Amino acid sequence: MLFVQTVINSHTEIPAVTHIDHTARLHTVSRHANPRFWQLLQDFKTITGIGILINTSFNVRGQPIVCTPHDAYLTFMTTNIDLLIIGNHLFQKENQIPLDKMHTTTFTKD
Repeated sequence: MLFVQTVINSHTEIPAVTHIDHTARLHTVSRHANPRFWQLLQDFKTITGIGILINTSFNVRGQPIVCTPHDAYLTFMTTNIDLLIIGNHLFQKENQIPLDKMHTTTFTKD
């Protein structure tokens, strides 16, 4: 569910959620509707003390938004992103063959 809320203190621990107009677009997650994502939020809160993840577009300036796993992998490999998760698959940049060394499209699951 999506809400638009005015941010009272924009100097919080999570300033990236505040838009230029001092609002934030809040998406809520229930345990019933999405138990896996709900658990991720709970685990993240336990580790960091902050029960929020920032949802942002997955694209690079000047490029279209990622729409396929192939697009996601290419963007991951050509940016400073360290980890990529697609479904149940975790990709760590350090374990991947650099794109310029690949002869064919190869994915290494961790």
